[in-house]
Amino acid sequence: MTTANPNPASDPLSRALDHLAAGQWQAAHEIVQPDKSTLAAWLHGIVHILEGDLDNARGWYRRAERPFPGAEAAQTEIAAARQALASR
Repeated sequence: MTTANPNPASDPLSRALDHLAAGQWQAAHEIVQPDKSTLAAWLHGIVHILEGDLDNARGWYRRAERPFPGAEAAQTEIAAARQALASR
């Protein structure tokens, strides 16, 4: 039996990633804000990169235990987070 989610779109963090990829950081923020997981903290950091609030983004990257990638790395980070989500 597999534990993989048969419908990844139903996973809140997957939906947040879809919003991030579309540049809809506000919608993604609503999803990741209440989630206390490390992956959600990473996505929360990406939210704030897209928003342009880099100080806040740095704080969320610290919570996610990831190095801050810089202001221009949002799309690369979204792709990496999508891979991490798929492999969990």
